[in-house]
Amino acid sequence: MVHRFTASQWLPYPVPFVFAFLADPQNLPPLMPAWQKARVEEARIVAPPPIPASAFKTARLRGPSAGAGSVITISVRLFAFSPIRLPWEAVISEFVWNDHFCDVQERGPFAAWKHCHWIKEERRDGVAGSLVTDDVSYEMKMGSAGELAHSVFLSKQVRSVFAYRQKRIAAIFERIGAAAAHLGR
Repeated sequence: MVHRFTASQWLPYPVPFVFAFLADPQNLPPLMPAWQKARVEEARIVAPPPIPASAFKTARLRGPSAGAGSVITISVRLFAFSPIRLPWEAVISEFVWNDHFCDVQERGPFAAWKHCHWIKEERRDGVAGSLVTDDVSYEMKMGSAGELAHSVFLSKQVRSVFAYRQKRIAAIFERIGAAAAHLGR
């Protein structure tokens, strides 16, 4: 059975700034709950298409953006206090500057996983900002046992992980947001 999760978050920062941050694989571990102890094990980066002029100033906030065809391998703990780390390999399947990028699980805890990160400009109360929408579709492994695990705790865990992600993004952008002020919004 295909499950779907969608969450949106508005940030008072320009799209190129937000997009460049999210497209850098090194920024993924800080967005995941500490108990998962996520880390990037390997990143085989394929350069994205040329940077549009509107994104040029912010495209190198920290590291390279992972374009379509990039393969990112992270490892995580699936449960708090678990001594077992699970590798999770994803391929960037779509990449459009300042619009969206999607990653698809090649190897990991799910039978299937596709996560698209949509970023679009949106004004709120006269402030130009970015609406970030995470759209995830996934399927469980292990048939009916996997579906039972999903209904008992995993759907709640997915919601919790993305709620944490939103809090971390807000906190990180509050800290680094001064850089966005220099973009001339």
